[in-house]
Amino acid sequence: MLPGPSRASFRFYAELNDHLPPAQQFRVLERAFFVPSSVKDMIEAFGVPHTEVEVVLVNGEASDFSRIVQPGDRVAVYPMFESLDNTPLLRLRPKPLRNPKFVLDVHLGKLAGYLRMLGFDTLYSNSASDSELVRISVGESRILLTRDRGVLKHSAVTHGYWVRETNSRLQTAEVVKRFDLATLVRPLTRCIVCNTPLENASKSDVASRVPPRVLEWCRDFRECPGCGRVFWRGSHTRHIERWIDDLIGGAITRPEVVRP
Repeated sequence: MLPGPSRASFRFYAELNDHLPPAQQFRVLERAFFVPSSVKDMIEAFGVPHTEVEVVLVNGEASDFSRIVQPGDRVAVYPMFESLDNTPLLRLRPKPLRNPKFVLDVHLGKLAGYLRMLGFDTLYSNSASDSELVRISVGESRILLTRDRGVLKHSAVTHGYWVRETNSRLQTAEVVKRFDLATLVRPLTRCIVCNTPLENASKSDVASRVPPRVLEWCRDFRECPGCGRVFWRGSHTRHIERWIDDLIGGAITRPEVVRP
């Protein structure tokens, strides 16, 4: 009689459970295997991207992704800690990027516009392939935001996040909270169309590109040296600023879900 498979147990904590089917969330899960695999491979076999994992404990000891899971191992998998000092543990993700920049997949065009509106360097193309996204993320040290968990499983990706929300404004609030961006927001300093930083412009610089009635009352203009668009403060700007104030203050979020 052939021997049966070996087994190891896994427990995923907090928001990592978002990647699991409802019946598997917040519980100990068994993984049967005939050939031992690495911690990283087994975690991703559950559907959890390695880019969202901060700490792994195997039998109570800190482990890296390359460790081979042995029969009977107990594996605890944690996301980034927000209020716990985990410096004594082995952190698996690189340090947060000091000046966060983003690259977004084809499903997140509206989110790209909102992040640019907040002043963040955000690349987006509605035709970018997964391989292009990975290349840009790695080559330019950009955080890869995606609605496709599969792309985050590329071993080369070190900074990435699966966006949970589907509404673009809620997605913006989610990303601001997840990466602690509130203090880095610089509203209306970047072109929302082409991502180029805006420059101050005089009336004479923009006279041919602005409606005459706007020239009569507006004195402050900004132009995009990339695509030539001109921006000025109007009634729409006040609406945007109120939304950003609510966003930074936490008003545009869903009620917090208490998770073990």
